[in-house]
Amino acid sequence: MVAQLENPALNSTCGSLYPVEGLVQVFTCSHRSFFTNVMAQALRIAGQGTPVLVVQFLKGGINQGHQHPTRLGQHLDWIRCDLPRYIDTPQLGETENQSLCQLWQYTQQVVLEGKYSLVVLDELSLAINFGLIALEEVLALLDQRPSHVDIILTGPEMPQPLLDVADQITQVRRSDRP
Repeated sequence: MVAQLENPALNSTCGSLYPVEGLVQVFTCSHRSFFTNVMAQALRIAGQGTPVLVVQFLKGGINQGHQHPTRLGQHLDWIRCDLPRYIDTPQLGETENQSLCQLWQYTQQVVLEGKYSLVVLDELSLAINFGLIALEEVLALLDQRPSHVDIILTGPEMPQPLLDVADQITQVRRSDRP
């Protein structure tokens, strides 16, 4: 993650600064216990004053649709599907499908607006592999996002086209050591 801090004195004396390009990072693992690492990174960046959005596509249960984000500090918004349960199957009811579609549409909108400098798309690979979010739409979003926006994609079995466009891939593995 690149910290994008401004130095007013430096900015006023230099005529041409090189813009910091946003990165696409992938965190993947065969098991699903590594979100803490990603969340720690999001909290650290938000603590520096950078606007961060964490989107959990398959979590629900706490009336936390995009209309009711949980705010962690001043700079981190955290949203989930507005569902009473966790999504663990590709078979969704009409209400569940609408909630996920609304969350995905909202996510695309705020990314393209550049509202957040870091956007975490948690368990995106599962949503894609379940057929709930189209891979082509994700690739288009990554291609069209404003240049300053960093994106973190998480989940097991990340589709190869997403790995191909990633600037950094972190594969978390369990160690057999005690």
